[in-house]
This record gives sequence, C-alpha cells and structure tokens, in this order.
Amino acid sequence: MSSPVRVLERGPRAPVAPKVPEITVLFWVIKVLTTGMGEAASDYLAKVNLVLAAAVGLLGFTVAMWLQLRTRRYVASVYWFAVAMVAVFGTMAADGVHVVVGVPYVATTAFYALALAAIFAVWRRCEGTLSIHSIVTRRRELFYWATVLATFALGTAAGDLTAFTLHLGFLASAVLFAVVITVPALARWSRLMGGVTAFWFAYVVTRPLGASIADWLGKPRSLSGLGYGDGVVTLAAAAVFVGLVAYVARTGHGIQRPA
Repeated sequence: MSSPVRVLERGPRAPVAPKVPEITVLFWVIKVLTTGMGEAASDYLAKVNLVLAAAVGLLGFTVAMWLQLRTRRYVASVYWFAVAMVAVFGTMAADGVHVVVGVPYVATTAFYALALAAIFAVWRRCEGTLSIHSIVTRRRELFYWATVLATFALGTAAGDLTAFTLHLGFLASAVLFAVVITVPALARWSRLMGGVTAFWFAYVVTRPLGASIADWLGKPRSLSGLGYGDGVVTLAAAAVFVGLVAYVARTGHGIQRPA
C-alpha cells in the first residue's frame, strides 16, 4: 500500500519544480510568435473547414495540456507546444462566439475580460499570489493555464474590436498595442506597478499585438492586409518558433531554479 507521503506527493498541492520559464526578452519574443502563429493557423484552418478547425484545435489543446501536466518540471518543448495550442484554441473560442453565434466584439471582449478577472480573483483567494514564480503545485498550474487561455481569448476579441469595430485596421492596431505594451514596462521601471501586475498586463497585450501583426501580413489588401496569406504566415512563424524553442531547450535558457 502507498505510504501517506507518496499519496501527498501526488495531490493538487504537491510540490514540483517550477513549471514555467523565467521571464526574459526571449520569453516575450517567443510569446508574441505564438500569438501570431495561433491567429494565422486558426484562420487558415477555418477557411479550409470549420469542423476540421474545431477538431484540430480541441485535439491539439487536449494533447498539449496532457503532456504539460504530466511533466514534473519546466520542459521547453512541452511548455511552448502547450502555449501554441492554447493560442490556436483560444483564437477559435473567441472567433467562434462572434462568427457562429453573432455576438459583437464589444460583448465578447467584455465577457472575456470579466472571465479573466474572475480567474484572477479565485486564484488569488486560493493561493495568495499570482506570481508565475509560484507555479510549483498542480493546483497553481491549473490556475495558470486557465488564466493563459482566458488571456488568449480576451486578446483575440480585443484585437478584432480595434481592427473591425473601431475601424483601425491591422497595422494601426498593431501600432496601438505596441504602444500599450510599453505601459507596464515603463510603470514597472518607475516602480509605479508591481512585477506581477506588470507581467500579466503585458501578457494580455501580447495576444492582440501578435495577432494584429499576423493579420496585417496575411489578410488580403481589401481588409487592410499585405496579402501574403494565412498559410504562409503560419509556416513562417512556425519555422522561427521551432528554431527558438530548440535553442532554449538545448541551452537551458529560462529555466527557473527551485527556491
């Protein structure tokens, strides 16, 4: 029979090595790549077949989460595969509500913002911190990935809101979010914002920033894009993404050390 210690080690509060990477410049570069890649891939699959897109998105998300939750430490290839699949699935979740159900972007943006706020509130109440340096138990990891999924859905809706509802187009939206993402950096530098708040502020904004850039490159000129195609943008982003993830996996870049 298993000992009480062994049972405890498998529980939702069981300690593990940090399951997310250290926050570096390369972290943000790869994160923005996943957002653009997820946006382009989701749109490309949706054009091919909506049922196929939904199946691929759900299957990829499920497999990625299964692999990530099975690990006992940060594994670069597994972690970033999970982020990429959340990007695809989160995009489909946000776009599906608008395209299939017809809910306006203002409403979907507000809904996902409230959902994200609720996750933050419950996470903080249960764990006492929202720091990514504290992701060392199964329950905190589940909170983390629920938050990541909500940020992708919110970012997708916000990007579409500025591009279509506010008629800014993709390039102007990308410039807007590029400016907005400097706010947490400057606020953190000037000590007007805490590190945790600044991180999640920037994390949310990376989604519409990367997606707006991908849409600008891939969408036709009639929609204010450059017309390279979603498939081409997906492949190009995926090639750079794989190269960078291979680099961090080989070098051990970004591995958090256990406290």
